[in-house]
Amino acid sequence: MSYRTIYRAINERLIFLPIEKKHDRYTIAPYCLCKLSFKDINNFASISGIAELYPSLDREFVVDLLNTKVNHAFMIKNTKYEDISENTQLFTDINIAIVKNQTINFTYNNKSRTVHPYKLVNTYGIWYLSAEEDKQLKTYSFAKIKKFINTQKIFKSNQKFIKLIEKNQAVWFSQNRIEVLLWVNISVVEYFDRHQLLPHQSIVAKHTDHYEISAVFSYKAEAIKFVRYWIPHIEILSPVALQQELNIQIDKYISQSGLELKL
Repeated sequence: MSYRTIYRAINERLIFLPIEKKHDRYTIAPYCLCKLSFKDINNFASISGIAELYPSLDREFVVDLLNTKVNHAFMIKNTKYEDISENTQLFTDINIAIVKNQTINFTYNNKSRTVHPYKLVNTYGIWYLSAEEDKQLKTYSFAKIKKFINTQKIFKSNQKFIKLIEKNQAVWFSQNRIEVLLWVNISVVEYFDRHQLLPHQSIVAKHTDHYEISAVFSYKAEAIKFVRYWIPHIEILSPVALQQELNIQIDKYISQSGLELKL
């Protein structure tokens, strides 16, 4: 095998592997050989979004976490994550296509899609694919992706879209995002103080009985869904039309429930 063939294999076919070059030698990163360092563990925690879960991830604390005589002192109760174990191969295939900048095709909501994949994003335990379709940045629920095909066609990444994905705190993308001002009862404001529950969350005013908090949503439905979950502790101050739309939904639900009860 010639040097040129090996070089092409490393830089094209095997680009997704963590190959390191030192002088004139190529080696696989140690963590691929099951030689994990404390730095590797920190990187894993950071990528998985759990770095801030612990007070520290220094060497001493990590040793305690891995020590079965000590770690029984900890118990973590998180929101349940989506089980995608049956789609491990699909997850891997999409990951490879992202790394290699390869156009993919799949069926989504009974429609064929050809997209440029950019990121697999996990939000609140659910996996999504952020990709470019017809020169627009879109989001697809990973669980709904069917009949996957890697076309092997190389595309050029749109750096503007990549930056938008990394910066965006919401799941969905929209050219016309909505800024919403919320009235939040004092009984639940601690959750907003401790966590960034809303995309682009900002506390506008603090009062004795409530906070006024602003957020930016991609769509009206996204804002209404969030507020509906927190009823009766949260209301929409503006846009007023959004609260009115929510009130109509609530009235309709109550009306339908009443009819069902009469039956």
